[in-house]
Amino acid sequence: MLTELVLPAPAKLNLFLHITGRRPDGYHNLQTLFQFLDVGDQLTITKSDSGIELVSNLEGVEPEDNLIVKAARLLQKEVGCQHGAEILLHKKLPMGGGLGGGSSNAATTLLGLNALWGLNLTIDQLAALGLKLGADVPVFVRGHSAFAEGVGEILTPLDPPEDWFLVVAPDVQVNTAAMYGHSDLTRDSLPIKVCAALDQGSEQQRRNDFEPLVRSLYPEVDKTLSLLDNLADSSIGRAMMSGSGASVFARFASREQALTAQAELTLSVTRPEIADDTSKLHSFVAHGINRSPLHTALQQAGFTLTA
Repeated sequence: MLTELVLPAPAKLNLFLHITGRRPDGYHNLQTLFQFLDVGDQLTITKSDSGIELVSNLEGVEPEDNLIVKAARLLQKEVGCQHGAEILLHKKLPMGGGLGGGSSNAATTLLGLNALWGLNLTIDQLAALGLKLGADVPVFVRGHSAFAEGVGEILTPLDPPEDWFLVVAPDVQVNTAAMYGHSDLTRDSLPIKVCAALDQGSEQQRRNDFEPLVRSLYPEVDKTLSLLDNLADSSIGRAMMSGSGASVFARFASREQALTAQAELTLSVTRPEIADDTSKLHSFVAHGINRSPLHTALQQAGFTLTA
C-alpha cells in the first residue's frame, strides 16, 4: 500500500477576468478563463497514524492558517478519518501573485489525501469540499482548463490554445479582499457566452477588470506591465495581469520566443531610471496546459479519479 506521494500543485492564469456584478451576500459574480501552467509548487504527502503536520519553506504564514492544513482537517472532519499526514511544501510560486498557489496547494492536498487514505471520494465531492476553502479550489480539483462563472465555481471545461507564457511577478503582494472591496473596482461588465470565451482575437476577451485598479495602487505592477507589453507579441495579445495581481504575463507562440523576451526583460531592468522599482522582478517561462499535471501524476501513481 502506497504511503507517500510527491505531487505538483500547478499555477494557473486568468486569460481574462470580468466582474459582472456584486451579490447581496457581498461576493462578486465573475467570468474568467482558467488555464494551468506546467510549473508550480510541490507537495510531498506522507500518510501517518494521526495528526496533520506541515513543513514549509513559506515564511510568514502559520501552519494552522495555511490552506494545506485547512484542507486536510476539512477532509478529516468530512469523512471522520482517523489517519494523519506529514506534508512537505516546496513553495515556488509567489505569495499574493494571482497564480492560484494557495488554492492549488489545497486541491493537491484534497486529492492526495483522498488517495493515500483510501477514501474513494469522487471529484464532485472533493470539488464541493474545495469550494468551502476558496472559489478557485474547484478548478484545480477538477483538473481541466475551464470557463468559470458565479464566484468561480461554475465550470465549463474548455481547451484554449496551449501557448507559451512569460510570467513576471513584481516584488509586491496584492490583497485580493481589499481589491474586491475597493470603490473603484469595475463591477458591471456585460456577461459573455461560453462560446465567446475562446475568442482571443477580441480585445474584450483580453481584459482583466482588476488591472486598472491595481495599476493605480501599485506602481510596481504598472511599470512591470508596461515593460512586458513592450516585449509581447502584438499579434497574439498585449501583456495582462492574472487574477487580482500582482503577477503579469505575455503569451508567445514558442518557448524560444518567450525565453528571448525573458532575457530582454532581464537586461531592461538594469536601466538606472527603472532599476529601483523593478530590480526584484521574478520571472519564469511556462507552457499553458489544459490538463492538470496533478491528475496526470495521480494516474501515473495508480489512482483512478472518478467523477
